[in-house]
Parts: sequence; C-alpha cells; structure tokens
Amino acid sequence: MNLIIDVGNTYTKLAVFRNNKLIAKERIETKNCSIEVKKLQKKFEEINQVIVSSVGKLDSKTLIYLKAKFQLQILSHTTNLPFKNLYSTPKTLGIDRIALVCASVGEFPDNNVLIIDAGTCITYDFINSKNEYLGGAISPGVRMRYKAMHNQTANLPLLTTEVPKQIIGDSTANSMHSGVVNGVLNEIDGTISQYKEKYQDLTVILTGGDAKMLSKQLKSSIFANSNFLLEGLNFILQFNQH
Repeated sequence: MNLIIDVGNTYTKLAVFRNNKLIAKERIETKNCSIEVKKLQKKFEEINQVIVSSVGKLDSKTLIYLKAKFQLQILSHTTNLPFKNLYSTPKTLGIDRIALVCASVGEFPDNNVLIIDAGTCITYDFINSKNEYLGGAISPGVRMRYKAMHNQTANLPLLTTEVPKQIIGDSTANSMHSGVVNGVLNEIDGTISQYKEKYQDLTVILTGGDAKMLSKQLKSSIFANSNFLLEGLNFILQFNQH
C-alpha cells in the first residue's frame, strides 16, 4: 500500500493507493502534515511505501519520521522515470509536471498525450507515442489573471471566478469574467487544435483545480481527471519497484 504526499506551500494532498486504486484522499494544511500522516498510518497499517512531491517545503521533523517508518522516495530530477526527457533544461522542469507526464505513461502508454493542468498556472505537457517528453507551455491561470487585472490597474476590482453567461460583458465585472474565463477557454481549445494539426491521434487530459469548471465549457474532446497528478506519483513508486 502506497502513501502519496503532494506538498504545496499552504496545502498538502495525501492519498493512499492499494495497487492502482485510490482508496483515500485528504487535503490538509501543510503545517499539519506529520499529524495527519500518523492518523493515516494508524488507519491503514499496510502502508509501507511513501513518495513525496515537494513543491512547497516539508519540515525536517516530518521527513525524519517518514524515513524512519517507511520506504521513502522523494521525487526529483534524478528519480528513475518511465519516459525519455528531451526538455532542453531538464533540471528546471517542475516536479508536478514530471508527475503528470508519468501518469499519462501509466494510463495511456504509447500514445501522443497532451496534459493540461489548470492550476495557479496553466501548464501544457506533451509526450509522444515513442515515450519521449518534448515540453509544452506555461501561461497564467484563472486566478492569476483576475489578480493581475486588479493589481496592475487602479480601478478594476478583485473578483471571484464566475463563468460568464454571455460573451458580451454588460458591466465591468461581467467584462472581466468574460475576458478571463473565455480567454482561458479559447486558449485551451486553440492549443489543442494546434497540437491536433500535427498529431491527429491526440489524447488530451485536463486536470488541476479549475479542471471541473473548465471541462464543461470546452469545445474539444478531453478526459477530465482531478486525481491525475496523484496517480502519476503512485505510478512512479510502482515503476521504481521493478
């Protein structure tokens, strides 16, 4: 049984897998990670392997505990991965992006796959049917766009995300919603179209915090999977057992 720890700056996701099946998932404050791990250990005594993906920082006491109690793997650029990394600057490739690509290898082997992660930033990652990771793109996420308009202007308010009812905004707020949400949707649909011009047999995965909201609006055919990154981390653990 595997424990997945995806560490963010403020929040951390914990997931327990039995083989390929996700059986438990929690979102906790990162500062409480050690306490919550001990609770899961008590609940699932079969946990013996742990992988940590640390975008934020996990405190040293928690790491010492994990090393003492489990077979621990910390995901890094030196980890044995199930794909060939052709990124020209492999050391700068985000750990979360590595995990997403691994998930695509596990779920869609020998396919051309575009993984779109709609989170703080929107990342696009492409792996071809030869199992070669070529790279992708990074652009501002939904919340970042709202914040940028508010922070970089004198009069535009900071709004909460809202799907616009129509393309034409009849107020400043509605114009901002239309600009942000429709802008993101058009960007994603446009990017998918560009990839499909080159790779007609393309599989597209949409994941991340805004995936559910965006998937209902997109014109393109996609697989929406909010647990894709966690599945990728679990696949890395399994891959390194062999």
